[in-house]
Amino acid sequence: MMNKIVFAWLIGLIWMVDVHAQEFPSQVWHNGKVFLENGALVEGKVKYDLDNNVVTVATESVETFNAVSVTRFEIFDEYYGGIRVFYSLPYASTSDYKVPMFFELLVEGEEVTLLCREYITVDNRGMNGMGMRGMYMGPMWGPPMMGFDRLAFDYYFLAESGIQKYSQKKRDLFELMDDRSSEVKLYMRKNRLSHDKRGDLLRITAYYNQLKKPNS
Repeated sequence: MMNKIVFAWLIGLIWMVDVHAQEFPSQVWHNGKVFLENGALVEGKVKYDLDNNVVTVATESVETFNAVSVTRFEIFDEYYGGIRVFYSLPYASTSDYKVPMFFELLVEGEEVTLLCREYITVDNRGMNGMGMRGMYMGPMWGPPMMGFDRLAFDYYFLAESGIQKYSQKKRDLFELMDDRSSEVKLYMRKNRLSHDKRGDLLRITAYYNQLKKPNS
């Protein structure tokens, strides 16, 4: 019995060290393309830095571009799989003055477009009160690992009024979708969707755009 406990403890320790040592998408090179403001296209190994709003491309040489000189860039993310697209869009983060910043496109819609910006933070969630649910948060969120780095996201909605940062509060989501909020609430309840989970937000935004289509 004691041997089994020690073995389980060692496996857990190895897993925790591996998680602590992992690299996040912004820290590795991806195959990708960068579309410049002047119409040029640069292809190669791409690394992005959303904190500083720059993207670096390695070809025969290494070039770094800021969000002012880039319209968008695309990467194939082997870490999570699939193509990810980032657009340079004007946004006032700390003042009324808008500057170009990189946003990842999650859901594009005629009425509302869902964007996000990722960042690395220290995990303080813990397991208390979460039960087994905390162990199945998905690869873009991860299980609670107190004191370890994890990937987190700020979400933004792009509509006619411009880019609005989402507070991840349910009332603000329903306010944004006020004209069809009763249908959105019913859809969320039927499908057990949360207002603050990445995958659920994608489904909710896509559903709202579907509702807003003519004859829907």
